[in-house]
Amino acid sequence: MFEYENKYLSQGKKLIAGIDEAGRGPLAGPVCVAMAIMPLDQKSIIAKVNDSKKLSAKMRDKLYDEIVAKSLYYRVEFVDEETIDSINILNATKLGMLKCIANIGVTPDVVLIDAVKLDTDVPTESIIKGDALSYSIACASILAKVTRDRYMEDMDKLYPEYNFKKHKGYGTKEHIENLKKYGKCKIHRNTFIGHFVDV
Repeated sequence: MFEYENKYLSQGKKLIAGIDEAGRGPLAGPVCVAMAIMPLDQKSIIAKVNDSKKLSAKMRDKLYDEIVAKSLYYRVEFVDEETIDSINILNATKLGMLKCIANIGVTPDVVLIDAVKLDTDVPTESIIKGDALSYSIACASILAKVTRDRYMEDMDKLYPEYNFKKHKGYGTKEHIENLKKYGKCKIHRNTFIGHFVDV
């Protein structure tokens, strides 16, 4: 998972950032984008870091704490449902990524991005399946996934009828049935749920 990091380290780059998102596909809730700049010396590498989708929730929580503690810099940004409906999910994801770059507190030497191509003055490389190929992107993917999951668990307390704590807003059979039964709530994405209920 260090091929890309090693390439830029060999070019003299030091601040190598990874960026990824969680929540592009759900019917409800924000998209969450995270950026991480990790120390890349051998003794600082966190074992078991991988694409967040390949990890158990318990392991993600453990790694989240380690990533936050060890990161040189990190940033997490939400882009809400209203913005997603207004500018579409891809542009909302890009907006979150640009916010991370602007607000992380340092200018990275290069930003490794999972799949998305970004128009920014900072050098970037878009990597298909980057969360499985780059340590830095994988760290960002864990930050994004855990942060968003925790947010959706909080939303479950406000809107218990949808059971957000279980499916995190994704379009499961249970979620769609509850959507038809109760209608939409404030955090549903109108452009996503229009296939299931009148918005």
